[in-house]
Amino acid sequence: MDASRDRLQRLLTPVHDRAVAFARSVCRSQSDGDDLFQEALLRAMDKIDGLREDGAFRVWLFRIIISLHRSRYRTAFWRRLLPMTGDFAADTPSAEETLGAASRARLALAELPHEQREAIVLFEIEQWKVEEIAELLDTSVSAIKSRLARGRERLRTIYMRRFGVALAPAPALIPGPQ
Repeated sequence: MDASRDRLQRLLTPVHDRAVAFARSVCRSQSDGDDLFQEALLRAMDKIDGLREDGAFRVWLFRIIISLHRSRYRTAFWRRLLPMTGDFAADTPSAEETLGAASRARLALAELPHEQREAIVLFEIEQWKVEEIAELLDTSVSAIKSRLARGRERLRTIYMRRFGVALAPAPALIPGPQ
């Protein structure tokens, strides 16, 4: 078990900060993102022996984060439809939290559907290539481009509606030499 733990630690070190930031970005709050990342680490520790190539670790870890996030999203969806107890609107940030560009971005991203949010965060923030995102999410390049375009358009609408800020249209995704 020590060898597995050491391997995970060695592979995690160069991508740790980006993975934490990604988990926080796809969630609707920083604490949820931290919880998601910790859960992903536990899953990664359990499954690290199944990872054949160390070079595939980054994609493998991000895939775990996405899988866990989607699982949580499905559970949250059903809880909203059939609430057991509590107020599920409590996760929604208040208007007082909208100060600053980072807060506005976080709030706007939280309103996107999870597929668009994942694509936007990976492409715009994490600087992944469209082809890498398609591989990670097990979908086509054209599907990722579509998610990015729809996500950007929706972000422009959200920014205008919530904050009265007009965002410039993003340039079209033109695949260049990679």
